[in-house]
Amino acid sequence: MNAATATFPWEQQLRNIKTEFSNLPVQDLIDRLKKAAGEKSSQALILECLSEMDESTPDWTFAASRIYLAELYEEAARNRHTTRAYEGFYSLIETMISEGIYTKKLLTYYSRKEIDHLETVLQPERDHLFTYIGLKTLNDRYLAKSKTKKTFELPQERFMIIAMTLMEQEEENKRLDLIKEAYWALSQLYMTVATPTLANAGKQHGQLSSCFIDTVDDSLQSIYDSNTDLANLSKNGGGIGVYLGKIRSRGSDIRGFKGVSSGVLPWMKQLNNTAVSVDQLGQRQGAIAVYLDVWHKDIFAFLDSRLNNGDERQRTHDLFTGVSLPDIFMEAVENRENWYLFDPHEVRDVMGFSLEDCYDEERGNGSFRDRYQACIDHPDLSKEKVPAIDIMKRIMVSQLETGTPYMFYRDEVNRMNPNAHTGMIYCSNLCTEITQNQSPTTTEQQFVEDGKIITVKNAGDFVVCNLSSINLGKAVPSGELQRIIAIQVRMLDNVIDLNSIPVLQAQMTNQSYRGIGLGTFGWAHLLAKKKIHWESQQAVDYAHEVYEAIAYHTIKASSELAKEKGSYPLFEGSDWQTGAYFIKRTLEQDETYNWTKLQNRVQNHGLRNGYLMAIAPNSSTSLIAGSTASIDPIFKKFYSEEKKDYKIPVTAPELNPHTYGYYPSAYDVDQKTSLRQNAVRQKFIDQSISFNFYVRNNIHAKELLDLHLEAWKLGLKTTYYTRSTSSQGTYDECESCSS
Repeated sequence: MNAATATFPWEQQLRNIKTEFSNLPVQDLIDRLKKAAGEKSSQALILECLSEMDESTPDWTFAASRIYLAELYEEAARNRHTTRAYEGFYSLIETMISEGIYTKKLLTYYSRKEIDHLETVLQPERDHLFTYIGLKTLNDRYLAKSKTKKTFELPQERFMIIAMTLMEQEEENKRLDLIKEAYWALSQLYMTVATPTLANAGKQHGQLSSCFIDTVDDSLQSIYDSNTDLANLSKNGGGIGVYLGKIRSRGSDIRGFKGVSSGVLPWMKQLNNTAVSVDQLGQRQGAIAVYLDVWHKDIFAFLDSRLNNGDERQRTHDLFTGVSLPDIFMEAVENRENWYLFDPHEVRDVMGFSLEDCYDEERGNGSFRDRYQACIDHPDLSKEKVPAIDIMKRIMVSQLETGTPYMFYRDEVNRMNPNAHTGMIYCSNLCTEITQNQSPTTTEQQFVEDGKIITVKNAGDFVVCNLSSINLGKAVPSGELQRIIAIQVRMLDNVIDLNSIPVLQAQMTNQSYRGIGLGTFGWAHLLAKKKIHWESQQAVDYAHEVYEAIAYHTIKASSELAKEKGSYPLFEGSDWQTGAYFIKRTLEQDETYNWTKLQNRVQNHGLRNGYLMAIAPNSSTSLIAGSTASIDPIFKKFYSEEKKDYKIPVTAPELNPHTYGYYPSAYDVDQKTSLRQNAVRQKFIDQSISFNFYVRNNIHAKELLDLHLEAWKLGLKTTYYTRSTSSQGTYDECESCSS
């Protein structure tokens, strides 16, 4: 026995077992580990396993996962009174219904025979695909437990329940086949569903959509009605985006009384209180992002609202901020020109139009700049003149301190809006990937009838986000992308009909546009597997290849679904129907994809979904799927995932000598190479992308400004956080948008 073995017998035996664990039956693995460890508890075994994990032994996480699985299996079998895990699927459903966890609809739609058959479809060995952090995240947050928090449901059963729920209204003669297809995609970790769907599908409570966007009108009634609506959505776990640009500025008149309006800040304070006081299912406070136009007179107070210094009465630390930026502002910044601020209420009164209701139809030319100039020229309209660069400086100061505001390039968004025939897009959502038509809901009248107060409202477009994402690191190498996307689009479309949203105008908008957001995660993982350097032209070209394929198959799948079930109600006159969608993006026939043929298919057969693709942050669900988040580079090759009650070492996915050099740190990557990748990607994504900047805390102002100008020039629609090394870890991710 050598000195190392004598001093560290447990660690040495771990190393001896390490090379064999992946081929061992799980019980043999545990028996050998326990024998080596002296019958330590399973949690101690896991900690010992993880303590051995470093950059050179990333697969050791699967040993910890196997031990944790055995513990879950044992607990589930004991609680379910079965001899083994994954036994008695029908009994599980009965028990969880009686516990008030599952919905009774599972036994309404499915017979005992069908459920018993689906039990035979379950593949428990696919649980071995989970890393330890992935399995723990899934168990802690998403697996259905009894009201006393006992383990009942297991991972493969969660995937099956999701598949059964999303396919319950499909035609009976093909329903089981569709369930099997959805289960296949989920259980192989080729895709994930949004956090609300992952957590709530098949259960009595909770809705399935990720997040929502409201437009607040300039009236007391609209402001308070919106606050109530947002509170009702927040309590069910929805992330919220709110457009405040129609609200009059500080010092504006109210009913002719001059200088009495207090502006948008008091209403932001109200929303801040809602975010704090109305938590999401008792787990975390609500998450709300507010957006304002850069020409609004309250823009400086708005930009300062999250800063840590200054007057606390003017601070809303629990809100996230976003700025709506027209092309002409970015031009003024670049050319160091002046910029003018207006009160939207006064613009409506004096000019007879709403400045926010138009955009530049072409680069350098259009309605917005014409009306903006008309406002400048009108002698009776009050205005404030400031250097455009001063506003941009305030934006960047806030970004380096708080990570926000997000940037929303409104002209590009609306130019590329496939449903511009029916509306306008004013802002994005909490995670900046959703761009869909918006309008405020207004109260028309109230009256008493038969002793009841009847309120009549004009329903606005209240945006709903229905999300799901492809795991690029697994799906692309599998060669099954088309098959995965086809079932994914159907699953997302079914969410629209199954969902129960407590705000009726949101339900109506959801049905009118049938918008979905098919996204991706694992881009860094995929590049490493393909041995493509992040900062290479090859990475840009590969982004084009991958996202062209995703776009083609997604549009095709939605068109095929339209042929089967009908197009979304507002299809006529859309860019999809006229073919303008394909022309604007110069999507034509090439060697691989016949875009002209697809355009004809869409025009002839229709499209099921008015909005199709959006790339969300995917922080938690990418952990579950064992991949990297969204389109981002990794922070570190080896790090510890820290939550309030645990700290777990994690390595980059499939880290080995062959992939090691292809995982650069986010803060070491040239951000302009990431921008070029995203510009290519954005061409194929009809909505937007949660795109982060990663900058050092000593970045020069000119460098950060150049990044923003480059993003705008390349045609990005939005940018998300500006993540600085001075404030790592302070950014609150929207769990709802994780998909």
